Amino acid sequence: MINTLSRPKIVSIGAGNIGATFAQYCAEMSLGDILLLDIVEGLPQGKALDLAQASSIRGYSVRIMGSNDFSDMKDADIVVVSAGFPRKPGMSRLDLLEKNGKIISEICENIKSYAPNSIVIIITNPLDIMVQLAYHILGFPPKRVMGMAGILDSARMSLFVASELEIDPTQVNAMVLGSHGDLMVPLPDYTCVNGIPITQLLSKEKIEKIIERTRKGGAEIVSLLKTGSAYYAPSASAVRMVKAILQDEKSVLPCAVYANGEYQITGYFVGLPCVLGRVGVEKIIELPLTQEKLKELHYSVEEVKQGIKQLRELGFPIPQ
Repeated sequence: MINTLSRPKIVSIGAGNIGATFAQYCAEMSLGDILLLDIVEGLPQGKALDLAQASSIRGYSVRIMGSNDFSDMKDADIVVVSAGFPRKPGMSRLDLLEKNGKIISEICENIKSYAPNSIVIIITNPLDIMVQLAYHILGFPPKRVMGMAGILDSARMSLFVASELEIDPTQVNAMVLGSHGDLMVPLPDYTCVNGIPITQLLSKEKIEKIIERTRKGGAEIVSLLKTGSAYYAPSASAVRMVKAILQDEKSVLPCAVYANGEYQITGYFVGLPCVLGRVGVEKIIELPLTQEKLKELHYSVEEVKQGIKQLRELGFPIPQ
């Protein structure tokens, strides 16, 4: 449960581009006190000090600290994990499986020890699989473990729709479900411009091009940057989740959540629309899907299952 007697404590594990940008956005929205954690000595301290020095200019007064000591996350309300190896050109998210699996395992042992009442949001790729691993290691109720993915993919789709229609991106509300990868499931029927489905505004061919670009959205940025991956939009997406939780918004957002029969999926984390509030994932919203889209969603889950199977074969503690 969120501490309501003082400012919430937000922990960002990983002080790289995503972790530091996430901390910046949280500070500028005054969502709570922020701790940047990283194993690289001086990195989180330096970035925290830099952010703190901007406070009088940017107009925030939250406390921002940096540390290499996991015990400093004691009593955290929300822990956001972005630590891990980023994708490089030519790499798939699954290529990161073993390396990032080891990192997530160690981090979750520390979260379990020092922040056992926290809500945990995973950003590290391959995201859906890392969330599943984190869930089994943490042993937390599924409502307190989730992944950032659907908001990011939906934001990308919203931009591409807005660009095609030459309109304000804030007028577009997209919906993308499924795993965070090439098998994600954009839903044109539930993607609207001020309530108008894009199926009434764009041709089928243009919508298919937008869907394809959305699916390749992360890889497009990786190919352009060459030495890193996206961080502004992923950070903003995680902050959106944190805000919904800390402010008990009951917002309906697509996130990687634990399905227990919804959409005929049981026992796996995958991107689905859910209600986020003070306790975390309050419920999953079941949208009426066509058989084609439901089949795509189940196919997307198969990719997650395959990744889980690979982790088991590598010796990670995920039960059958």
